[in-house]
Amino acid sequence: MSDHQRRQRYSGTHPKRFGEKYKELSPDRYTDDVEKVKSRGQTPAGTHRPILLPEILELLKPAPGETGLDATLGWGGHSEALLERVQPGGTLVATDIDSLELPKTEARLRTLGFPQASLIIKHQNFSGIERLVSLTRGGFDFVLADLGVSSMQIDNPERGFTFKTEGPLDLRLNPQWGKPAWALLEGLTRRDLERIFQENADEPQAAALAKVLCLYKGTIKTTSALADTIRRVSDDPKALQRCFQALRIEVNREFNALDTFLAALPRCLRSGARVAVMTFHSGEERRVTEAFTSGCSTGMYRDLSSEPIRASTQERYDNPRSKSARLHWAIKA
Repeated sequence: MSDHQRRQRYSGTHPKRFGEKYKELSPDRYTDDVEKVKSRGQTPAGTHRPILLPEILELLKPAPGETGLDATLGWGGHSEALLERVQPGGTLVATDIDSLELPKTEARLRTLGFPQASLIIKHQNFSGIERLVSLTRGGFDFVLADLGVSSMQIDNPERGFTFKTEGPLDLRLNPQWGKPAWALLEGLTRRDLERIFQENADEPQAAALAKVLCLYKGTIKTTSALADTIRRVSDDPKALQRCFQALRIEVNREFNALDTFLAALPRCLRSGARVAVMTFHSGEERRVTEAFTSGCSTGMYRDLSSEPIRASTQERYDNPRSKSARLHWAIKA
C-alpha cells in the first residue's frame, strides 16, 4: 500500500487558511503561482519580502572578505544578498530568536551554494551581540538590524500576531521563551496596561482600553477575544494594530533588548564599519536615533543619517508592509 497521502481539500476555488496555501508554502515548486501573489502586492504565505534591500546594500557596502552581521535573520532575504557580496573569503553571522522559523531559513540558505563556513547562524537575541565578536577579526565590518516582525510570523494564525485571523493569543517571537500574551494579561493591573499602551504604542485611548481589558480579565485567550474586547472602546483598525503591537513588545521585552543592543553595538564594530537599523514604529525609532546621535557626539560614530530612508512609492505599492519602515544608519569612527 502506498504511503502517499492526498493533500487536504479546501472549500471554494482558492485556499484561505494559512495551512491550505500549499503552493505559497512551497515556493520552489510553484514559482508562477507565487509570482502571481507577489504581483497583487501580497506576500506569499510562509515567506517574507526584504524591505529596502537596494538601499541597505548601498549603505552597508558589503565587500569580498568582510565579516558582517544580520542581527535579525527572519526569512533570510537580506542575508542572502549580503552573503553573496562578501564572497569570496567573507563571513556573514546571522541571529534570530524564532525557534520555529530559524531552522527553515537556515535550511534554505544552506542550499544556495555558498561555502558552509561563510554563514554562521546563531539562535539568540541580538541583545547578545558582544558574544559574537569572537567570531570576527576584531569586530564587524557592517551590521544590519531589521526590527520588524516577519511575514511568516504575521501570517501563521498559530502565532497570534494579528487580529485578522482567529488563533491563540501568543505573540511570542520565541515560542519556547516567556509567557504568551494571554497569560501575561492575567497578571497585569489596570495601571500596568495603561502604561504599556502609552509607552509601547502611543495609544491615545490607553486608559479606556486598560479599563475594559481588566474588566474582562480571564476571558481573553484568543486573538479574536482580544480584538472584540478592544472594539468595545474603538473599532478603529489602527487602535487594534497599536494594542497588538504594544502587547507584543511587552511579551518579548523588545525595548529592553533593543536598548542593550544599541549600547553594545559600537564596541562590536571595526573602524569605519557601517550600521543600518530599520524601525517600524516611534518607540523603536526614538531609541535608534538617540543612540546614534549620542554616539556621534561622544565620538563613537563619525557620521549618521539626518533623515530616515523610506521605501519608494513603487516598493510601497508592491509590498504594502514596507509603508511604515524607516531606515537609519551610522558609521563607526
